[in-house]
Amino acid sequence: MKLESDLVFDRSPRKLAAAYLCLGSLFVVAADLAVGAAVGSLSTWTPARVVDGWALVGASSLVLYGATTYQRRRAVSARSELETSNQQLQVLSRVFRHNVRNDLNVIQGYTDLLADRVEDERSQECLETIRETTDDVVEISEKLRVIEDASPAPPSGRVDLADAVREAAAEVDRADVALTVDAPAEAWVRADESIEYPIREVFENAVTHNDESTRRVDARVTERGSTVCLAVSDNGPGIPDDERAVLRAEEETPLSHASSIGLWLVKWMCETQGGTVGFETNDDGTTVRLRFESVDDPAGTASTAEARQRASRGSGTARADTVADGSGERPVDNG
Repeated sequence: MKLESDLVFDRSPRKLAAAYLCLGSLFVVAADLAVGAAVGSLSTWTPARVVDGWALVGASSLVLYGATTYQRRRAVSARSELETSNQQLQVLSRVFRHNVRNDLNVIQGYTDLLADRVEDERSQECLETIRETTDDVVEISEKLRVIEDASPAPPSGRVDLADAVREAAAEVDRADVALTVDAPAEAWVRADESIEYPIREVFENAVTHNDESTRRVDARVTERGSTVCLAVSDNGPGIPDDERAVLRAEEETPLSHASSIGLWLVKWMCETQGGTVGFETNDDGTTVRLRFESVDDPAGTASTAEARQRASRGSGTARADTVADGSGERPVDNG
């Protein structure tokens, strides 16, 4: 399938310049004749004037030919580089997801085997560090799979955001977490079942990256105009300013980069669903807001249960940094 941009770049610069030369030459003659007719005398029309006009059109054609040739070469080169980069990323992703994952499974197996045979405390601590590190890398692999499998096409389905929030909250609801969820019975948004991935990531982040003795997580679903907003607040420390700057710039550098792929998962997955992500912070804790397009309650939609099954292997470590609600949003109408 050809894109519109492909058709533009496929046009020959020589043909464009020739067409411009022909049309421009005709325009010079027609314009001189029109001026002569307007003043009531054709004596102003002379071959020398026409030749001067044709010379100007010819010079312009050469400039057009040179500019379009240069832009065409740049476009072809950029497209070739993009295709090469995409191919390299696909290979690296496949190697990381399969080859590295298999090697990590071997490491995990030997770690468990050694744990049963090692008795001294220091060795046990080392094995636990190995186990935690391999688990983290496996988790990153799963998140890469989620991002790679996400469809770039705009969402065409509808999902009950309130139901997805309650399911994600239930997975982090435990004794050491003070969890509250303020959501209407239903809150339908334009999205597909993969919307549950960023929601799960935000809840997991609020719990995992919180060192308080009592970890507090407050979730609220509200509607403002044609937008449904999920605000998840916690009493954790938040993400550093430099990491938030990376998300705003959408580019990582050797001196400025995100410490977790979870941040990118939340951002990219929400944007794929046509939503937005907001990060803020204050002295009371952190909040992340996910906003999606509100839609009417449909007669039938895809259940988030499918998303829960697909997301059962993906856990969240995103660092979300935002301020407590106070946006004047009103609860969604249940009817």
